[in-house]
Amino acid sequence: MDFSAIFLPEVLGTAMLTLLGCGVVANAVLPTTKGNNGGWLLINFGWGLAVFAGVYVAYSTGAHINPAVTLGLLANGSDFFPGNADAGLEVIAGTVPNAVVYILAQMIGAIIGAVVCWLAYKQHFDQPADDGTKLAVFSTGPAIRSYGWNFVTEVIATFVLVYVIIAFGHTPSGLGPLAVALLVVGIGASLGGPTGYAINPARDLGPRIAHALLPIKGKGSSDWGYSWVPVAGPIVGGVIAGLFATVSL
Repeated sequence: MDFSAIFLPEVLGTAMLTLLGCGVVANAVLPTTKGNNGGWLLINFGWGLAVFAGVYVAYSTGAHINPAVTLGLLANGSDFFPGNADAGLEVIAGTVPNAVVYILAQMIGAIIGAVVCWLAYKQHFDQPADDGTKLAVFSTGPAIRSYGWNFVTEVIATFVLVYVIIAFGHTPSGLGPLAVALLVVGIGASLGGPTGYAINPARDLGPRIAHALLPIKGKGSSDWGYSWVPVAGPIVGGVIAGLFATVSL
């Protein structure tokens, strides 16, 4: 498998994910936007549709756009992409070297998407607002800060994500990316309350890095003390889901 055949689609798919996902949060929370105070369900559906768009963009790689999905499939022993002979797309084997390429691409894409989101909302970021509000556009934060329990929440939510995605591959369905989008909406509505449901290390860490580097007025801290939770929790949850799926699906 050519490096670029994995790398570019995962970069673009993950960039689309974070551009639209961070964008819906920006629209809902930043001052003077048209969607200000849009609420939790707007954010839930916006992130679901961001996943929908990202999956289509990265279709040729299996559209992981999430290190937890990549590592879950690796733990499951599955191919990363089953291929599509009609479309001329090759099988992508589930190997450690391929996983490294996927995760590198996802991290780069997540940063790019967050930077473009900032450009789109630059004038609104320049308005006075709580520094936590500006950080919330880029990365997650807990409603009640308890690192251990926040970690558990992320493990559970990401387990659901990866396990059900693997289950999709065992069941006939014409829903395709829409099924994953609706799953993300459901996770956000059901399990997103405690932590803001990162369920994706790249989705949280990439934009957090962008937040730290960008010249955002009044941005404050990037909350690095919490940053390990939305990375480690999804990785653990994804791997457990992949292992569990080997004996239950």
